[in-house]
Amino acid sequence: MKKYDLVVIGAGPSGYAAAMRAVDFRKKVLLIEKNRVGGAGVTNGALSSKTWWEISRESHLLRKHLKRFNMDMPEVSFKEVQAEVNRAVEERKVLLQEHMNLLNSSLFADLLVFKTGSARLLSPNDVEITSGDVKERVKTDYVILATGSRPRKLPNIPIDEKIIMTSDGIEQMEDFPESMVILGAGVIGCEFATIFSGFGKTKVHLIDKGERILPFEDEDVVRVIERNMENNGVHIHRNAQLIRMDIVRGRVEYELEYDDGSKEVFNVEKALVSVGRVPNYEDLWDDNVSIVLTKRGIEDNDTQTSVSNIYAVGDITADIALVNVGELEGRYAVEKIFGEPRRKLVYENISTIMFLNPEVAGVGLNEIQAAEKGIAYKVVTLDYACIPRAIAKRNTQGFIKLLVTNDEKMKILGMRVVGNHASSAIQAVALLISMDKGIEELAECVHPHPSITEGIQECVRMLLGKSLFKPDALRGKLSCRMFTNGEYADILF
Repeated sequence: MKKYDLVVIGAGPSGYAAAMRAVDFRKKVLLIEKNRVGGAGVTNGALSSKTWWEISRESHLLRKHLKRFNMDMPEVSFKEVQAEVNRAVEERKVLLQEHMNLLNSSLFADLLVFKTGSARLLSPNDVEITSGDVKERVKTDYVILATGSRPRKLPNIPIDEKIIMTSDGIEQMEDFPESMVILGAGVIGCEFATIFSGFGKTKVHLIDKGERILPFEDEDVVRVIERNMENNGVHIHRNAQLIRMDIVRGRVEYELEYDDGSKEVFNVEKALVSVGRVPNYEDLWDDNVSIVLTKRGIEDNDTQTSVSNIYAVGDITADIALVNVGELEGRYAVEKIFGEPRRKLVYENISTIMFLNPEVAGVGLNEIQAAEKGIAYKVVTLDYACIPRAIAKRNTQGFIKLLVTNDEKMKILGMRVVGNHASSAIQAVALLISMDKGIEELAECVHPHPSITEGIQECVRMLLGKSLFKPDALRGKLSCRMFTNGEYADILF
C-alpha cells in the first residue's frame, strides 16, 4: 500500500494551491480529482462566467460606439461566443495539467502524484480511490478536503439544465434566449443578468424578494447597478415571492406574489436558478471519521477540522466562497501542517470583484457592515467625474468610497470602487488593511497619471483636509461625512 505525506481531495483552486504549497515543503503529495482540474474556478464557474462577462461587455460597448456613428450593430453569434469561452476554459485547464506534468520532470519529480477518481476516507489515515471498476487504497499522514461546491437546487422547481437551469446549464445552451428569468438577485444572479442583457439579444427578468438587489451592499452602490440594468432592458421584480415555476410547452411559466398581495404570471423561454451553492461532502468519509458539520459546510478552526489530521479548505467550509479565499486557505493549511504560518489567516482584507455594469470592487467593510458592528467611522466619496483617467475614457459613471475609523488614527476599514478599472484600484488599500495601517501612507504616494488610483489619493487627502477639490464646493461630486451613534454629519473643512 502506497504511503503519502499528504492527500488532497479535489483539484479546484484551493486543492491545487494546497498541493503546490506542499511541494514547496518537499512533501510527497497525492492530488485526487473526480472530474476536471481547476474545478468550478475554471469550468462552470469563475473563469467561464467572467469570460462571458468580458465578451458581453465588449459587445455592449461596441453597440454603444456604433450608435454614436449611426452604424448598425453586426450580428452576435452565440456559437462564436460560446467557442471563445470554451477556448479560455481549455487554455487554463491545459496550463494546470501541463504544469503538473512538467513538475514530474524537474527537481520536484516524484513529489506530486495526480489521480483521477472519487475519493473516500475509510479512516483518518486511509483513503480509497475509485476510478471506474478499479479501487485503490492509500495511507497518508494528513488529508486536505477541497471538494468545492455545486449550485443549490430548490425541490419545487423542475430544474432540467436545459430550460430551467443552474449556472451549470449555461454552458449547454445553443443560442441566446429571447427571454430569461433569473431567480436570485445576489452576485451570481446579477452577474448573469448583466451578461445576457449586455449582448442585447435577451429580455432579462430578475426576481428579487426584497426592495433592492444585492441587499448586502450599500445603497449608493446598488443604485448605480440597478439604474444601468434597467436602462439595458432588465425588468426587476421587486418585493416578489416566487409561488411556482414550471415548464409549460417547452417554455418557463412562473407566478409571483408581491408584498401588496397581488399576483402575476409570466412566460419566458429560459430560467436560471441562482440561489447560492452547497458544499460537496456527501459520501466523502465513513461513519467512523467524526468530522463535524454545520448547516453551511464543514466546521473548521483555522482550516483544521474536528479530526486533528484532516483539514478543509475552499467552498466545502463555512467560510467565504471565493477562488482567492480558497487558494489562500489551501496554502495556509499546508503551512500549518508542515511549518509555521507567518501570519494568522484573516478575512478582513479579502478583495472582491462583482462583474456588473459597471464593475464593483471592494475590500473590508462597507457602511452596512460597519453600522451593524456599531463602529463609528468617517466616509469619503469621490465621483469618477473628478478623475482625469475616467474623463479620458469618456465614462465618468462611478465613484470611490473609503471608510476609516472616526479617530485620529483613521485606520482603513474598507473601500468600494464602482466604475471602470475598479478591480485594479483596491490592492494597495487591501494591503494597508492587512497591516492595520492608517491613511498617511496613501496620502503622499506618487500615483501614475492619469489613473483611477489617483481618486483614492484624493479621498485620503480629503480626510486629511488637504485635498485638491473641496467637498463644500463640489457637493454632489464629493462628500465627507462621519457616522456616530446611528447618525450622519457632514465634515466641514
